Amino acid sequence: MWNFKTPGIPDELFERTEKVPITKEEVRVIQISKARLQPGQLVYDIGCGSGSISVEAAIQVESTGKVLAIDYDENAIELTKKNIEKFGLSNVSLIHGNAKEKITVLEPADAIFIGGTGKDTAEIVELCQDKLKVGGRIVIGTILIETLYTILQILDKLQFDSVDITQVTISKSRKTSTGTMMLARNPVTIISATKS
Repeated sequence: MWNFKTPGIPDELFERTEKVPITKEEVRVIQISKARLQPGQLVYDIGCGSGSISVEAAIQVESTGKVLAIDYDENAIELTKKNIEKFGLSNVSLIHGNAKEKITVLEPADAIFIGGTGKDTAEIVELCQDKLKVGGRIVIGTILIETLYTILQILDKLQFDSVDITQVTISKSRKTSTGTMMLARNPVTIISATKS
């Protein structure tokens, strides 16, 4: 299905529904790169949505690694399952339920992606601090300024290192009757850090 090691699977290759969000291709590439994944690692994808991050991460950690895809929305879990099957992956496990409850019983992670967690993002970051291995990476995608501010405060309080903030605004081409125009998508802010 995707015969490349590089991230950046086109959005149209994923199964999609209106009700379940997807991390768009270009934003996903940056998030995957910020996690600095290696074969054999254990990764959490909290708020997995369509499973696009789970799929990309599973390819990066290879068959010796594992991705735990977590979402409270049954539609998201079903869609992620379809995408895992579509890409022929066997190293992704689905976890349906509230991330705040599920995280506490999971094995320690090498990298954690957080997105689509609503108002619980701050609490989830704090819980993840105990589950992330020393030197592990956390990558958080957010669209709200208030969430960004809260996350930065928590990362500072928890003494994470190498905190990086990258805001991405992507424009994609669209054909019109007279030529090609660029349409801007909403900006996404990606916060990444290393557990010290």
